[in-house]
Amino acid sequence: MTDSTVRIDGNTLRLPGGVAVRFVRTLRLPETGTHALPPGLGEFPVRRVSDYPDTVPEQWRVRGGVLLPVYLREAMWLSFAGTTEPAALQVGVGKVCAVSGKRWTGRLSRKPQNYVVLPRQPWLDGINSGKGTVRQFVAVPLGLGATVEGQVTGEEVWGGVQLQSFPLKDEPLAAWRREQQARRPLMRSAGGYGSAMPMAAPPAPGGMPAPGRAPAPAAAAMGLGVGGSMRQEVYQDDRKLKDWAEEPAGRVFVHLVTPPEWRRITGEAPPPSPVDRAAYTRAGLPWYDYYDEGAEDLAPTDTLGAVKPVGDWLGDDLDPWQEPSAGQVKPLKDAPGKPVEDGDW
Repeated sequence: MTDSTVRIDGNTLRLPGGVAVRFVRTLRLPETGTHALPPGLGEFPVRRVSDYPDTVPEQWRVRGGVLLPVYLREAMWLSFAGTTEPAALQVGVGKVCAVSGKRWTGRLSRKPQNYVVLPRQPWLDGINSGKGTVRQFVAVPLGLGATVEGQVTGEEVWGGVQLQSFPLKDEPLAAWRREQQARRPLMRSAGGYGSAMPMAAPPAPGGMPAPGRAPAPAAAAMGLGVGGSMRQEVYQDDRKLKDWAEEPAGRVFVHLVTPPEWRRITGEAPPPSPVDRAAYTRAGLPWYDYYDEGAEDLAPTDTLGAVKPVGDWLGDDLDPWQEPSAGQVKPLKDAPGKPVEDGDW
């Protein structure tokens, strides 16, 4: 029987099939223009919902998964560094596919493609909204209609982020392993855009939910809208769809919570607010540009191309912006712990 457990290793989510996902804090881009890839400024701390049965909302207990703290209008990207074998990963934002713009489903599709292919896709910074570009993931509260979920479906019910992994079937996986053994490729050196500055976070307390507990107060629900546009390709799958497993090997619901709610639920101090982006650029610190010559960009769908930035709801972005110089943009390329409980979502 296949192990379907999802675990937390530090702040990395490990899904079955060798899939590793980190949530990385980053600079928020202006909502006009197209920009280079912003840097990683530390990992978001991730905790199991099941460790806080007295303080998470009852609905979260039903859905299971994990939670992480995020500031209003804070931006994030998803890093897949550390994924060990090929996998198809579905990424949902409020149960809307971040790749295809279609509603969440438990099956892979190619018309349109509703997943990213790992490890070829090293990270995902936003929704697949343009040719060779994505629009940055930015946190917003539910109820305004500013989330991708609200704009695509007309309602805001789920919020958060959803992940679902599909491994290769046995025969294609065995062929891939033989090919890797023959090639013995060099591992990409650590650092660059795939790395993040360290962020200390104390371990979460243990404990599983017990029956008959009183309902916890509702938490301020958060979802993902979009911000500025950046140069990033979402790669088209060059395998046959039948090479992938028909059912997901593992899945996890990621709840987004405001810093005050994080403190109330976990008892931990939230991370400090994000760094001033103009100060980052003035300091001469790097931005990034990633290009894979052998991969083909996946065409965006009209649905995601029409999603509007969060500034249309929250007003003008007053955080100062300073464009990085050409020399600051760096080109790249040519588990332990208890299982994360899944629930009903």
